[in-house]
Amino acid sequence: MRDEGGHAGVAASCRPITDILTRVGDKWSVMVVILLGNGTKRFNEMRRLIGGISQRMLTLTLRGLERDGLVTRTVFPTVPPRVDYALTDLGRSLLIPISALGAWAHGHRDAIDAARLAFDARAANQSPAAE
Repeated sequence: MRDEGGHAGVAASCRPITDILTRVGDKWSVMVVILLGNGTKRFNEMRRLIGGISQRMLTLTLRGLERDGLVTRTVFPTVPPRVDYALTDLGRSLLIPISALGAWAHGHRDAIDAARLAFDARAANQSPAAE
C-alpha cells in the first residue's frame, strides 16, 4: 500500500528524509554534485566526464537537482545557446556529507569486500532448505 507521496510502508516521520535521500542518494546525483563542486560545467562537458551516463539520465538528474534547489541552470543567448550548470549554496553544503561518505567508503572498502566474500562463501555452502 502506498501513501499519497508514493511511499510504501514508510513512517510519516521518515518521509521527508526518504524524499531527500532518494534525490541525493542515487549515484548520478552524487557524481554531478561532486563534479559541479569543482566549478560550473556545461552539459556535454559533464556527460564526457561522467562515464556511462546517458543524455536522458543526465537531463533527468540535472532537472531533479535543479528542482530541489541544489543546482542552477543558466542559459546564455548565443547561437547555439550555451547552458551552464552550477551548485547553489545549498548544493555546495551537500558536498560536505557526500565527501565524508566517500571518505568512509574508501577507508572501509577492504573490510566491506572481505565481509562480502565471507558472506558469499557461507551462502554457497548452505543448502537451500536452510533458508
